[in-house]
Amino acid sequence: MSQLRAPVDRLSSLLERFRVRAHLFHNGPLCGVTHFAAQPGRGFLHVLRRGSMVVTHRPRHGTPKKVVVSEPTLLFYPRPLAHDFHNAPREGSDFVCATLDFEGGANHPLACALPALIVLPLRAVDGLDHTLALLFAETERLRCGQRLLADRMFEVLLLQVLRWLLDHPEEADLPTGLLTGLAHPRLARALVAVHERPGDAWTLDSMAEQASMSRSAFAAAFKGQVGETPADYLLRWRVSIAQTLLRSGQSIKAAADTLGYASASSFSRAFTQTAGMPPRDWMKTQV
Repeated sequence: MSQLRAPVDRLSSLLERFRVRAHLFHNGPLCGVTHFAAQPGRGFLHVLRRGSMVVTHRPRHGTPKKVVVSEPTLLFYPRPLAHDFHNAPREGSDFVCATLDFEGGANHPLACALPALIVLPLRAVDGLDHTLALLFAETERLRCGQRLLADRMFEVLLLQVLRWLLDHPEEADLPTGLLTGLAHPRLARALVAVHERPGDAWTLDSMAEQASMSRSAFAAAFKGQVGETPADYLLRWRVSIAQTLLRSGQSIKAAADTLGYASASSFSRAFTQTAGMPPRDWMKTQV
């Protein structure tokens, strides 16, 4: 098998650096009108097991004001967005619902790259049956470790949804960005290499080599699929990792060394270019 055709793991390096934690908070019928408030850094994953409902939003960023759901469906909100479920009591629609806490909040790469709402009929995604069967079984009766296991099953479910999005970018109507780049078979190799080894001395030539493309073809395809130049993406990725490292207690010098900068001052200049302030000032905002 050629290097280009060998499979590449497009998600592990991304989610290992920027985690998403799921927390079950509701299972069972949902009647009347239920409001889900927007909270910083928090998304939602809802699974409608049976029944029907209407979902409403305040007009925002192109999100539809009204969505009618009439079959088993998953609703994924990767960013804070207030929404309401409307159910007539007699319908007795059954749900399992989880909050999603994105490490880094609004700066989480997936939170930035995904649309505000994904409505996905369960029948559209192969392989969900076993995950959902385990998830629903855990929510039907109380057993030891139920909440922990349900949380992990929601995280598995999220991974399966992300896989489907990467394999069906046009059907999912993904906006230009990280996921459309990862959906591109050649660009994905360069992106994964940068994600796994952010401290390497990356150049346009070395990234193009990872994608088995010429320098000019790679630059044009990258800008078209990801929406920014390879250099700008590399800078943002490094600064995003730096913010995670600084939040965890690493020093500015240690973060600079990890990310391949020659000095703390060169790292600070790059950080300021993206974050709008030096690392020391940014750290004060995190208290």
